[in-house]
Amino acid sequence: MNFNLIEIYHHMGFFARCIAYTLVAFALASMVVFFERLLYFFRSKAADRKFAARAGKLLESQQHEQFVIESSTAKASSLAKLLGGGVKTYLAKKAAPQGKLGAVELTRRDLERIYERVTADVRRGMSVLASVGSVAPFVGLLGTVVGIIEAFAGIAKTGSGGLGAVSAGIAEALVVTALGLLVAIPAVLMFNFLTTRADALLLSLDLARKEFMDHLEDVHGMVAPTVRGEGAVALDVERATRKEGIDVRPA
Repeated sequence: MNFNLIEIYHHMGFFARCIAYTLVAFALASMVVFFERLLYFFRSKAADRKFAARAGKLLESQQHEQFVIESSTAKASSLAKLLGGGVKTYLAKKAAPQGKLGAVELTRRDLERIYERVTADVRRGMSVLASVGSVAPFVGLLGTVVGIIEAFAGIAKTGSGGLGAVSAGIAEALVVTALGLLVAIPAVLMFNFLTTRADALLLSLDLARKEFMDHLEDVHGMVAPTVRGEGAVALDVERATRKEGIDVRPA
């Protein structure tokens, strides 16, 4: 029997064909996710660069309202989604303060929530590649096992043995395993490639978030308290230690 995929396909049983169709669906899903994420990263990187060039100047001049407007127009920028939401929170809490937490601290917490949402958006669909890469070989192996069982069942039914009687069925079964590996290997490579791109993007967003918080703290005047006299510091130390039940006064 020559290695002819079309001929092997025509000799496949119903279950083996179902396995093959499943693996083809896995391959198509992997390709769709890969190219969609690749386009997302390409557009996001370009939009982030364009937005960062304008946003830096707006932050330096403290034009926060204009910053919000610019971020709302940069739909494809992950950086705009993150920092734009933070500036909105800062302006809202600064204009109408509520509770004990200040505008800067509330902005910091809101940025953490926005960062988590952006992270989920950046990694969207990548679980499909991970699942295909881990499951596809086992799906192909399942088809192979069932194919071999059918081949030996045919021998038992006809009563004829020998390599020639089972070689065709085993070949058809092993093709399913090969198809599973053919689907899984590119899926793993695509997953690793996209993971590297996602980690680089998220790292840059995290650094931008920290730099933005430094800017807000500087603008809002959150600086370290001034150094007081040695007597005041000593008095504070004595009060703190007395509160803990420790007497630091000289004997």
